[in-house]
Amino acid sequence: MARIAGIDIPKQKRGVIALTYIFGIGSSRSKEILATAKVSEDTKVSDWNDDEIGRIREVASSYTIEGELRSETQLNIKRLMDIGCYRGIRHRSGLPLRGQRTKNNSRTRKGKRKTVANKKKATK
Repeated sequence: MARIAGIDIPKQKRGVIALTYIFGIGSSRSKEILATAKVSEDTKVSDWNDDEIGRIREVASSYTIEGELRSETQLNIKRLMDIGCYRGIRHRSGLPLRGQRTKNNSRTRKGKRKTVANKKKATK
């Protein structure tokens, strides 16, 4: 089992796909890492030897990935909330922050519907 940046890489998958399991590494960066480490993209992870894994780990460590990237993202969000800008206020209140409408959609950000009961009409 190959372990890179604290993540167990699935060994039955090709190298390009397997590296994308690491937070902060997409398909293009995965190809870039394998090219720099001089490892074939089509080789399965189970066929990698210790030397290749070491080279990949060394190249991947030069990027901001996993825990370091997650904490950096959280700090950026916290900074926006602290300065009280529009995006920070939307983060704080749990609403979408990139201009989406909220009348009909945005259930992911707003959460499950909270039904509001109607007022009862007074009888004569």
